[in-house]
Amino acid sequence: MASTTERPHPAPLTVGFDLDMTLIDSRPGIAAAFRVLSAETGVRIDEALVVSRLGPPLDTELAHWFPADEVAAAGDRYRELYVDHAIAPTTALPGARESVAEVRALGGRAIVVTAKYEPNAKLHLAHLGIEPDAVIGWLWAEAKGEALREHGAQVYVGDHTGDVRGARAAGALSVAVTTGPCDERELRAAGADVVLSDLTEFPAWLRAYEETRAAA
Repeated sequence: MASTTERPHPAPLTVGFDLDMTLIDSRPGIAAAFRVLSAETGVRIDEALVVSRLGPPLDTELAHWFPADEVAAAGDRYRELYVDHAIAPTTALPGARESVAEVRALGGRAIVVTAKYEPNAKLHLAHLGIEPDAVIGWLWAEAKGEALREHGAQVYVGDHTGDVRGARAAGALSVAVTTGPCDERELRAAGADVVLSDLTEFPAWLRAYEETRAAA
């Protein structure tokens, strides 16, 4: 009798998302927190410049404005101010809720991996009614790959070249959106596998990806 070989099932779907300028538009809230920090410390901070280059860790930004020996204290105070000044003005980007919901509809897990202070990241998501399966904070660029590998993510979605590097470090497919500071040319040069204009395009892309993965 001829033997049959069952096709192995693909690993359960897990999709990672960056937070700032991928799922949420935090520019108004971050600008507000920096304005208060500037007023308290007397240090002139150009918040418009700050929000034009979101992505890297907070200390990287603070180092542009504060002496090295004051960065840690400024960061601690900023994180305190953030709760009262940055959560309410922040909005979900178009397609954010639908993208997380589509992962769930396909039987998968959605995780958020961000450079943001984890408690504040969770406050944003709770305020906006976005409920991922896990939130991992304080990770930037290649370090994001550690969390993505730990959670078995096949896809990582972000808006920055640092997010592309994180996906590649994890061996995950890099899906980039141009809602942040990096344009399509920069994202593709960094190695993004897919570039979308925003997350409204993601659910349809993910359905096609899962069909292909299941058939492979």
